[in-house]
Amino acid sequence: MRKFSYPTYATQHGYMSESIQRAYILEAIAQKQLPDDAHRIEQIVSLVASNDATKPIQFWQLYSVLGPDRIISIVGNFYERVFADEDWFTSVFARVGSLEHHVATQAAMWIDVMGGGPAYHGGDFRLHFHHTHNAMELMTGKGAQRWSELMLKTLDASARHMTDDPRVRPSLNTFLSHFMGKYAAEFGFENKAVFGAINPAVKRRINFMKMTTEAIEALSEDELRDALAHLGVDASQYPNKQDLVNKALMV
Repeated sequence: MRKFSYPTYATQHGYMSESIQRAYILEAIAQKQLPDDAHRIEQIVSLVASNDATKPIQFWQLYSVLGPDRIISIVGNFYERVFADEDWFTSVFARVGSLEHHVATQAAMWIDVMGGGPAYHGGDFRLHFHHTHNAMELMTGKGAQRWSELMLKTLDASARHMTDDPRVRPSLNTFLSHFMGKYAAEFGFENKAVFGAINPAVKRRINFMKMTTEAIEALSEDELRDALAHLGVDASQYPNKQDLVNKALMV
């Protein structure tokens, strides 16, 4: 298994990184993608990607792996596609600014959120203002679908900018999926975007030997089954939660 030595690039929080991190963690906990105590797990909240290849890279850790040039290259590839697209789509971007303008502002937003420090001045307010005043015509199901199609083509063509760490692409997919879901909720369109596989769920590591009876009983049935399975126990032999608790207490 490949060994990593991150950070490759120095990180710090930006104007958006902390608020976006908190919002994503809350959403991911609700969707069972992250454990309930994710906001207290250093490997998750850190801005530096884990050197353990079995741990996913959270998208606010991407700067520690990619640095600025790779991020700018990916964003640049995307906007080249945008400005070569159909007029109904391209014209909205062209009215706001040149290709170079969009690459600079979008890359700054990505860098800010991904742990590269304060790069996107104005943060959440600026982003919302842009969408409601400059890009409102495209904050629809049709606009979002075309944006997503072009971004998917960009990601597929940008593997050389993602290093040889296979965790980078799922992390980028997670980042984009989170924001597209956010925009769909804000602007009331159906989110049909699919960028590819997202980060796998992070399971809380449970050690029954270090837990009280009360703590074990407080675990969910799914947590009990996962923890027992990790120990090589066939949890299917225990049909209900109390049976699982009893088995956990015997381990």
